[in-house]
Amino acid sequence: MGATERAGWLPAAGSSDIQVAVPSELALYSDEPPQMRSGTVGKSGYLRLGFERRGDRTILADLYSRTPYLAQRALHCDEALPDMAWLFMINTTGCVLQGDRLRLEVALGADARAHLTTQSATKIHAMDANYAMQTQLLTLEEDSYLEFLPDPIIPHRRARFAADTRIMVAPSASLLYSEIVQPGRKHHRADECFGATLLSFAIHAARPDRSTLFTEKLLMDPARHSMRQAGVMDCFDVFANVILCTPSGNADRIEARVEAEVDLDRGNAYGACRLPNGAGLVYKVLGRETSQVKARVREFWRIAREEITGRAAPVPYLWQ
Repeated sequence: MGATERAGWLPAAGSSDIQVAVPSELALYSDEPPQMRSGTVGKSGYLRLGFERRGDRTILADLYSRTPYLAQRALHCDEALPDMAWLFMINTTGCVLQGDRLRLEVALGADARAHLTTQSATKIHAMDANYAMQTQLLTLEEDSYLEFLPDPIIPHRRARFAADTRIMVAPSASLLYSEIVQPGRKHHRADECFGATLLSFAIHAARPDRSTLFTEKLLMDPARHSMRQAGVMDCFDVFANVILCTPSGNADRIEARVEAEVDLDRGNAYGACRLPNGAGLVYKVLGRETSQVKARVREFWRIAREEITGRAAPVPYLWQ
């Protein structure tokens, strides 16, 4: 499905010239699922979202989706930022399965403001063949602002999953991007905790002229490298990686307000540091429970929004 109008600066759906290669660590898992081949109909989700400033608010000017991806209509429900478009992304299958190939493209025009999230946690099911991969392309024009705060990722035992996120952000734009990864269904059975076969998360950020800002890759391979060793997860279970691309003035003020702490008794650790090339900040959180980590991410979100927009973050819902 697609919108009736497309802003002139937005490319046609699926026309991006950015191609993402399959990570080398997945080379061992090229066998095809016996039920349905990888990337076939129903397993090649695609979602294209283009936001544009129109008058006193941001609208969803371009929408294209293919199963299992789906997007609800854009809402203007943020009392502090009534011009911001809120949108919930949905996976109609309710989970990620072996052989899934998912692609998300999000573009914000100049001065647009948007908040993206998911309808629930992303559950990655056990796999006995192949793997699942998600590609995300985020493009922010001048003075735009995007909050990309999905619910946590829950990898089940024997899951094989790779995510590759490519960010293109104008110097005056701001992007708050969060990934929260749970250890699995740790209360379901003992071998579910860090029982995933392989998890790979890569992020690459650049300016519109394609000059690189930074590259980061997180690889979780529990069979080869223990997740419980010091310097990895140690006694913690849940991990959050928050990227904030923003002008240096914003980053200075936010960094001055963000606390850093390692508290083994309470079971949490967190802190921020600068990204290279004046790109902004990276904020990392460790915790024993998801609620602890989500609370720290929300606190960072609150500070970042106040310093960038001058407005408050919304009050959390009861179930958050």
